[in-house]
Amino acid sequence: MAGAQPGVHALQLEPPTVVETLRRGSKFIEWDEETSSWNLVTLRVDPSGFFVYWTGPNMEVDTLDISSIRDTRTGRYARLPKDPKIREVLGFGGPDARLEEKLMTVVSGPDPVNTVFLNFMAVQDDTAKVWSEELFKLAMNILAQNASRNTFLRKAYTKLKLQVNQDGRIPVKNILKMFSADKKRVETALESCGLNFNRSEFIRPDEFSLEIFERFLNKLCLRPDIDRILLEIGAKGKPYLTLEQFMDFVNQKQRDRRLNEVLYPPLGPSQARLLIEKYEPNQQFLERDQMSMEGFSRYLGGEENGILPLEALDLSADMTQPLSAYFINSSHNTYLTAGQLAGTSSVEMYRQVLLWGCRCVELDVWKGRPPEEEPFITHGFTMTTEVPLRDVLEAIAETAFKTSPYPVILSFENHVDSAKQQAKMAEYCRSIFGDALLIDPLDKYPLAPGVPLPSPQDLMGRILVKNKKRHRPSTGGPDSAGRKRPLEQSNSALSESSAATEPSSPQLGSPSSDSCPGLSNGEEGGLEKPSLEPQKSLGEEGLNRGPYALGPADREDEEEDEEEEEQTDPKKPTTDEGTASSEVNATEEMSTLVNYIEPVKFKSFEAARKRNRCFEMSSFVETKATEQLNKSAMEFVEYNKQQLSRIYPRGTRVDSSNYMPGCFWNVGCQLVALNFQTLDLAMQLNAGVFEYNGRSGYLLKPEFMRRPDKSFDPLTEVIVDGIVANTLRVKVISGQFLSDRKVGIYVEVDMFGLPVDMRYKYRTRTSQGNSFNPVWDEEPFDFPRVVLPTLAKLRIAAFEEGGKFVGHRILPVSAIRSGYHYVCLRNEANQPLCLPALLIYTEASDYIPDDHQDYAEALINPIKHVSLMDQEAPQLAALIGESEAQAGQEMCQDTQSQQLGSQLSPNPTPSPLDASPGRPPGPTTSPTSTSLSSPGQRDDLIASILSEVAPTPLDELRGHKALVKLQSRQERDLLELRKKHQRKAVTLTRRLLDGLAQAQAEGRCRLRPGALGRAADVEDTKEGEDGAKRYQEFQNRQVQSLLELREAQVDAETQRRLEHLRQALQRLKEVVLDANTTQIKRLKEMNEREKKELQKILDRKRHNSISEAKMRDKHKKEAWRRPRSSGMTVLWLGSSRSCNSWQKRGPSCRPSWTRSVRSSGRGSPRRSAGACWARCRRGWGMGFWWPVPATVTHLGAAGTCRALTRRARRRTHSSELAEQEVARGPGWALGGGQEAMTLMLFFFFLTFYLEI
Repeated sequence: MAGAQPGVHALQLEPPTVVETLRRGSKFIEWDEETSSWNLVTLRVDPSGFFVYWTGPNMEVDTLDISSIRDTRTGRYARLPKDPKIREVLGFGGPDARLEEKLMTVVSGPDPVNTVFLNFMAVQDDTAKVWSEELFKLAMNILAQNASRNTFLRKAYTKLKLQVNQDGRIPVKNILKMFSADKKRVETALESCGLNFNRSEFIRPDEFSLEIFERFLNKLCLRPDIDRILLEIGAKGKPYLTLEQFMDFVNQKQRDRRLNEVLYPPLGPSQARLLIEKYEPNQQFLERDQMSMEGFSRYLGGEENGILPLEALDLSADMTQPLSAYFINSSHNTYLTAGQLAGTSSVEMYRQVLLWGCRCVELDVWKGRPPEEEPFITHGFTMTTEVPLRDVLEAIAETAFKTSPYPVILSFENHVDSAKQQAKMAEYCRSIFGDALLIDPLDKYPLAPGVPLPSPQDLMGRILVKNKKRHRPSTGGPDSAGRKRPLEQSNSALSESSAATEPSSPQLGSPSSDSCPGLSNGEEGGLEKPSLEPQKSLGEEGLNRGPYALGPADREDEEEDEEEEEQTDPKKPTTDEGTASSEVNATEEMSTLVNYIEPVKFKSFEAARKRNRCFEMSSFVETKATEQLNKSAMEFVEYNKQQLSRIYPRGTRVDSSNYMPGCFWNVGCQLVALNFQTLDLAMQLNAGVFEYNGRSGYLLKPEFMRRPDKSFDPLTEVIVDGIVANTLRVKVISGQFLSDRKVGIYVEVDMFGLPVDMRYKYRTRTSQGNSFNPVWDEEPFDFPRVVLPTLAKLRIAAFEEGGKFVGHRILPVSAIRSGYHYVCLRNEANQPLCLPALLIYTEASDYIPDDHQDYAEALINPIKHVSLMDQEAPQLAALIGESEAQAGQEMCQDTQSQQLGSQLSPNPTPSPLDASPGRPPGPTTSPTSTSLSSPGQRDDLIASILSEVAPTPLDELRGHKALVKLQSRQERDLLELRKKHQRKAVTLTRRLLDGLAQAQAEGRCRLRPGALGRAADVEDTKEGEDGAKRYQEFQNRQVQSLLELREAQVDAETQRRLEHLRQALQRLKEVVLDANTTQIKRLKEMNEREKKELQKILDRKRHNSISEAKMRDKHKKEAWRRPRSSGMTVLWLGSSRSCNSWQKRGPSCRPSWTRSVRSSGRGSPRRSAGACWARCRRGWGMGFWWPVPATVTHLGAAGTCRALTRRARRRTHSSELAEQEVARGPGWALGGGQEAMTLMLFFFFLTFYLEI
């Protein structure tokens, strides 16, 4: 009943409602451009909103599934007739200027490429607008797309009721067509319901009610799986469930065990009674608070028992996070409808992709040819067709926000090397999009380092442009758009010739970014000798820039931007990157449109972190992205926390195939672009994933992929701290109406997510020619540990035995409900199928390691656990007894021998648990033991458990990554401190030199050559002693200033080093504590494994002791049951190949041997003496018996019976020993040699005499 992710979200989804205008119907003219035909029809929608249907003049009914409608258009967006005949009929060219408002185009199809256009013209005004809006609402209704199993069956019934003939009756052929997999079975089911079943016959609508249709389905699709479920949950052969049984079923099987029972209480009797009243059709069962099998089947297919909670379908995510915190539905080469080399480009693809929920489309713009010089979109250097850029922008403006109000990103791949045409592109964007185009940054989110990106909520209804941006130093003056215009260069006019040949930013002639040109960046140490030479001029290039000189950071950014904007040869695109590597530089007009999505060339994650510009993003071809993922997965995750990254398919995918997007979602890449025209597995997964969160096109990433204080390794093999792993079990029970052919069906169950979560892939067996109601009911498919449930997706797909796709469903693991549920299948484009469905059983719970399962069960049900312990205690005490103590003593002795490596000592030694875990076991003796494992295996086991845990060396601790990183940062800090003091020293020296120069100019003193950086020597001038005195004072001040500066530097470095030492000590302590925690954890794990293995050894010994005791007791009982005397003596005479019974069991098998004599038919043993001949399998013989005390005598040649010789080969043939054998039970008496022949003749004649 409850979902896996219940929350406080207030559900905003509403069920589909059909307005009265659509139910009553409206008059339209249907026209077809291809056939130049038109008809006056009446459009209607059924009350449930399943189908739009219309009847023409011939009274035939056409239906259109509303769930297949992809768009409805009216007014100027509807299709206009081009055929003159149709235009004349519709009145185009006449005085009525509002004909466009009467037009309505309905676009439907199974995917965005194969679309069908139905054209209508309303007879009355404003009718087309109402119909277009209401039909689109019904088609986009999320609850209708995710309806229950019962609703889809009712939809099939509605279709049959609508498709009637001219007399208003239902043709039987329509029923046979709907269930075409087995027509014989359909006819039999119709006949059993009392309906006409001949293909040429018809059924009256009043005879075909919903109850009759449900009975027909029950006859057509038998459900033994439902009977089995009822039996399992306690029906016990009865055809119903009581109120208590149904309530227990819902609370135990259908409820998520992870939910808190206080916040989410279990189902009560009153609530269970309401469900029974809703689904139970039999009034008698209802009066007794019972649910029949039919009512139970209806409940399983009801809306309360969906596989997913409605919260997962609704817009429930927080949409106020930065753009970088979301996965964004993205398209690659959106304009293509087929392959990359010779496919057709289409404007319609932009409409269909945006209506499908895509929020980032790609526009490959190329330079238009004269005379129009209109930019167009195509795939460069291929044979794909072209579409005008203006038409594409108009299509985007039309459909950008019809299905989602959140921002749309236009990813321009700009190959227009004409400034004039780029200006035209910018003008088209401004005029067509209007206020929706975001040009100026938002006040709260300026384009500055460290400022996060705005949220989708802040950018609702806005269109963002991604295009290369031209960087120039700012003049500080705003342009007409209200933003600061880039500073124009005097030699870079916007002309076609210059734009194609000159770089966008000339190289600066300034020195490096170091603000101290006289200082060395290399060695640490004292000051370099500052130079008094004047700074070199920036030259003409620098003068052209006016008074605005670039600072160090600006020059660094300028150089990086210049490197990014280096043009490549457009005629030589790279293999993987395709034409993306041949983009041209942007002009001012296009650069003005770029704000929060500014593409830059990716250098490294460290460089991006230093720049800290969230508005910059990078695009990666899938091969480069995979390389970064394998090399720096965690850094890739950190990069995507602040900035956007776009992944696109490599250029060699000429068939428009797709890569699997999951591997890039795992590292947090937002814009994972796919070829939407190819519905392969990757695109199916993308469509299934972005169905959730209200189909907004934005999915909030997991928390640890967004928070800067969290780190995550997507290649991890273990459970991540702070993330609760899940355990999922899926059992595919049965399927219904899976194909329209009589073929075998199999089901695949896959998991998509982290690499560690994708290890399991399951498949059922193939049903034997049954697609109506195959039942698998196999062992459950286990996904024992799903490390990241919020990113994991479960795919359940059905296929025909030849591999043909039937349908599938993509389910988020974190939202899957437990229990028995129907999964209504979807097609490749994620559109719902009406009839195909699977019945599955799922168990979703928090992951608990195997070692803790017993504790978890005890905590879940402590009363049951205590009672079981109480029951087991006396049984164990009775069975174990003294054997347990003996087994424990033997185990201790074995362990002692392993630890000491010598013979067993009579003195007691410490137990294995007290021994040092680091001590390796020594060689052991091999005493006689009843253990199932050999001593050698036990040695290996103990050796693996008691492996030494060595302390981490100090050098290894000092070489820890955190310490190395800290030392590197501290070294950079000291270097920066020294540079700072050096700059101060240079400034001070220059100031002192300026003072000396001024004094020299006044004639008071003069400089001696080489005085720079040392105490200046001053010669007396006309002033004599006054000049010397003044110079001495100046010298003292200079020396004192430099000394103070040096002392300050030493003090600052000392304090900084002390601070560094404190930081290093603290970090080392943290590393030591981490290592200590890890070692303690390992020791605990080793201790647990040791106890577990020792417990296993003890259990094996205990089990063997119990088995031996039972066997001894059994032998004793058999010995006492064995009869001492049977009152009959049997003598057998035969050859050396006598009785198999003797050979197998020996003399103790007398009863079976006697039965063989009786079965031969040669004689009839009785109490009186007698004789008979009998054949005993491999030889003939003659038997004698007489009523004397039990003695068994065997006469024959030497070595007659193996059973006798086996027991008495070493015994002497004496009567004394024979009597001893008889006293012990059945035995042997005589045998071998001439004595045997004599006795044989004697008994032969005796028998002959008795017969006479």
